Amino acid sequence: MPHIAGFAKRGSFAKISPTFPAVTCTAQSDYLTGERPAVHGIVGNGWYDRELSEVHFWKQSNRLVQAPKVWDKLHQRSNKLRIANLFWWYNMGTQADISVTPRPNYLADGGKVFDIATYPYEIKNSLKDDLGEFPFKNFWGPAAGLASSQWIAEAAKWIEQNQKPDLNLVYLPHLDYDLQRFGPRSPEARQARVDIDNLVGGLIEFFEKRGVDVLILSEYAITEVNQDIPLNRILRKHGLLKIKEELGVEILDTFNSQAFAVVDHQVAHVIVQDRSKLDEVRKILENTDGVEKVLDQEAQKKLGINHVRSGDFIVIAKKNVWFSYYWWTDDERAPDYARTVDIHRKPGYDPAELLIDPAIKIPLINIVGFLLKKRLGLRALLKLTPLTGEKIKGSHGRVPEDSLDWPVIISSQPSAVKRDCTSTEVHQTIISGF
Repeated sequence: MPHIAGFAKRGSFAKISPTFPAVTCTAQSDYLTGERPAVHGIVGNGWYDRELSEVHFWKQSNRLVQAPKVWDKLHQRSNKLRIANLFWWYNMGTQADISVTPRPNYLADGGKVFDIATYPYEIKNSLKDDLGEFPFKNFWGPAAGLASSQWIAEAAKWIEQNQKPDLNLVYLPHLDYDLQRFGPRSPEARQARVDIDNLVGGLIEFFEKRGVDVLILSEYAITEVNQDIPLNRILRKHGLLKIKEELGVEILDTFNSQAFAVVDHQVAHVIVQDRSKLDEVRKILENTDGVEKVLDQEAQKKLGINHVRSGDFIVIAKKNVWFSYYWWTDDERAPDYARTVDIHRKPGYDPAELLIDPAIKIPLINIVGFLLKKRLGLRALLKLTPLTGEKIKGSHGRVPEDSLDWPVIISSQPSAVKRDCTSTEVHQTIISGF
């Protein structure tokens, strides 16, 4: 990555001791608040709401982050400072002055129209007039690729030119895709690094020409995996997970299950609703092949992740393993959303959404049929997602033993980054620029 490497050599750089879990929403919340999940409450990309008895992933309200953010502290210094947030998560209802985030329009008939949400509202149409529609299909799903990061990069330039913020937070997701699909050592991953390096190099040049100090952050490293562990099937086998049949398929019953797992890459929050089963569940998890550690409440305190949203146990995978959310034992009885890209309904993260099921011989026929039904006003599901995780070759979430697999911080200022830091110390580095 010559552009980023050259930038680091003339500035300053260091490794960041990863947050735990090393996932997008937790890392970004550590950076923005300077706190750990025990304080800010973002214990993963999703969690189980014990009052609603529902699992929620990829929610967008900034009020879910229960600690003051960078913009709150900067506004206290001066109400004239203007902060823009482009695609960092929890970017709705924020006190940042400018926000751009992916947000479909959800229709009454169950359909959705891909779009973005902005604040101020009026910049949405101006952005789309100048840059075109945000390529949502390239942001997540089997077509996820460089186009979404290219659009965000152009939006960052547009915001700089038209809004002139004092701080412009920009999230480029491209390295998430092929590194999970094919693994971090694959030819596809090498090409992805070249592509993002060229894109970031262009942004560095653009901003530095305008006198803007540039700070580059990564959230985690994706490491090689070769196996998924379906924790919910294991809990079901032991009679702890309850299933209800609806319309001929099996649905996870979060109301009545004695225990179930909310999985998030290489980390899982295990909910134990029958307190008499705590010891039994712990033993099952500890004896599960592929599980490295089981953290109880006391162990969670030591890692700063003890929060009401955390599981009764947090399970960490071994370095070559990740956790899948599957609970059914017969694919014919999998819920309808299992074969689709549906990040909100699935009670766990599903990287297989990046793939097309190899059992589908001509995927284009499925796509054309889906689009035709939608054009006719009919309800339809685009069923492309495989029901197995065997093709996934990269994951993250656990803290890697090798510090070369840790995230990095790189500044254009030679003295800005003086030593390796923790994920919460990144916050002060951002603040100290003002």
